Amino acid sequence: MNLEQLIDKIRVTPEEDGRVALGDIMESLGTRSFGSFLVLAGLIVVMPLIGDIPGVPTLVGVIVALVSIQLLMGRKQFWLPQTMLKRSIEKARLDRALQRMERPVSWIDRMIKPRLSAFVEGNASYFIAACSLLVAAMMPPMELVPFSANLAGLALITFGLALVARDGLFALLAFAFTLIGLALAASAIL
Repeated sequence: MNLEQLIDKIRVTPEEDGRVALGDIMESLGTRSFGSFLVLAGLIVVMPLIGDIPGVPTLVGVIVALVSIQLLMGRKQFWLPQTMLKRSIEKARLDRALQRMERPVSWIDRMIKPRLSAFVEGNASYFIAACSLLVAAMMPPMELVPFSANLAGLALITFGLALVARDGLFALLAFAFTLIGLALAASAIL
């Protein structure tokens, strides 16, 4: 699955009273795909109309941490609390944010392809889950540094794309984003 297909799945998620719940989005993507989940989590953080809301990066960080821990424990299907899954956004706001993402997503989709698979398969997927947990832990302090949480979102998207497309080059790029994000989070704390 590429990013355009992922966004199309999010776009057709059923709405209730003009709102779309996180649980419904997760159901449409599936609860077995850690890569798709990371892309979704990262998109939420980097979307201009959603990720800039104070507290959203921290909430996404908590959710990513819960899922990463479950994967590190060997679970094949992840679970999230109902209180998180019931969180929702206005469908119109979500559609506007997805529309703004179309051009960059199209550009990214042309770049991803299976390569350097050693960085995404086998034990490497556990390392990606551990790095995702680290990114999740960095998100609350990153909210103190303007736009740095967007870098965490970019790292999550890149890790997710690496897993979905089996693209080890994207995994290496995500590791670099994680290190830069770690430096920014450390500067926010210190």
